[in-house]
Parts: sequence; structure tokens; C-alpha cells
Amino acid sequence: MCSAELINCFPMLVNILSNTFLRLFNSTARIRVWSEPFYSTQSPEIKSDIFFICLGYMLILAAGLPPHFAVSSMDDHKVKS
Repeated sequence: MCSAELINCFPMLVNILSNTFLRLFNSTARIRVWSEPFYSTQSPEIKSDIFFICLGYMLILAAGLPPHFAVSSMDDHKVKS
């Protein structure tokens, strides 16, 4: 009925149980359950926005690392390690 992965099996189990309960109560309705665990971005605008946000974060991170090392070496010089 479903693969061994929990992320795929749980929606299928819910679908089977809910449709079984509907049949027990003599209903003709059916419930459909689907799972899309990973959001996919198909829009190029969203992909470029994510790229520029990550690029900006990396630039800020790269600008903050050299002063951190400089201060660390100055502390080492003060304690004469």
C-alpha cells in the first residue's frame, strides 16, 4: 500500500482508515489525502530572491570573521601565550 518511509506511509494510512470509517457508516463520499513534504519553488523570482538573501548573509559573515581573528590574536598577545 505504501513505501516503508514514514513520511509517505502516514498519509496513506489516514486515507485508508478514513475511507473505511465512511464505508462503515454507509456513505458514498471518499476522502483523498496527499502529501507533498518538500516545498518546491518553480518561480525564478523566488529562486533569485533566495540566492540574494544567502549571498547577503555570506557577505556579512565574511566581513565579520577577520576582525574576530584579529581580536583573538590581540588577546593572545596580551596574555603572552
